[in-house]
Amino acid sequence: MDRRCVLAGFDGSRAAGQAVRWAAVEAAKRGASLRVCHAWNWPYPVRPEDEAALAIVRAMGAMVLDEGVRIARETAPDLDIAPLLLKGSPPGVLLDAGAKAELTVIGNRGSGGFDALPLGSTAAQVPAHADRPVVVVPAGAPHPRPAGAARVVVGVDGSPAGDAALRFALREAGLHGATVTAICAWWDPAVLPSPDRLPFTDPEKLKEQAKARFEATVAHGLAGCPEVAVERRFVMERAQRVLADNARGASLLVVGDRGIGSSPRTLLGAVTRAVLHEAPAPVAIVPEPGRRPRRPG
Repeated sequence: MDRRCVLAGFDGSRAAGQAVRWAAVEAAKRGASLRVCHAWNWPYPVRPEDEAALAIVRAMGAMVLDEGVRIARETAPDLDIAPLLLKGSPPGVLLDAGAKAELTVIGNRGSGGFDALPLGSTAAQVPAHADRPVVVVPAGAPHPRPAGAARVVVGVDGSPAGDAALRFALREAGLHGATVTAICAWWDPAVLPSPDRLPFTDPEKLKEQAKARFEATVAHGLAGCPEVAVERRFVMERAQRVLADNARGASLLVVGDRGIGSSPRTLLGAVTRAVLHEAPAPVAIVPEPGRRPRRPG
């Protein structure tokens, strides 16, 4: 698999079907190929003595994969599409296969779990361990992807991952003819009323400095994508709430894997985890540059 490829995970669920459709459109826009991947495995702790039983489970996985490929071909008939049937757990398989792709796309929950589950284990683990962007698509995402009037929302906080998220969002907007809404959510304890106010701080000065850094960051990103229209929003609100709210009606929400203040040991920041659960639109999680891939333990 070459790097000019998009990887889509498929397990037969509704969300996975939307992920394949999303990935097919994305691959076509990027001029890349599409690999539709299904992870199969014996579902019980004891391995069967009869190899024929294992072959049956593998064949069932191949049938699921065939459906994913059919969806992709229906979405983008002229696209270079290939099936990828691999043995192992879904997070491990997708992380290994995704290391050879430029983007991984998965549904927000698989065929297991319970109906009210907002986020499946694979959708939580893959972006937490990947070293390249992962898009998590909810079952209710629009199909086909909106064009022309599409809008990409991106969270910008001045962190390395936030800067990478901005670059990703601008590129996506350029590819799809979309506009960008860049949001910086400022929430500083110094603005709280007494007795929580921090001593020796000037809330307005801190706010203006943060706003100036936000404007400079967006301007720097736009230098490479001058054709993209960007709306800047500097708001006094909790980041996860304002991002999830602004993602309504958007074609994509883009966030870094972890923001300012996150521990180096943190795989996904609190804001990223929250929007993965709450955002109604597909969410792209962009890792901090130089991040090494990790296998889920």
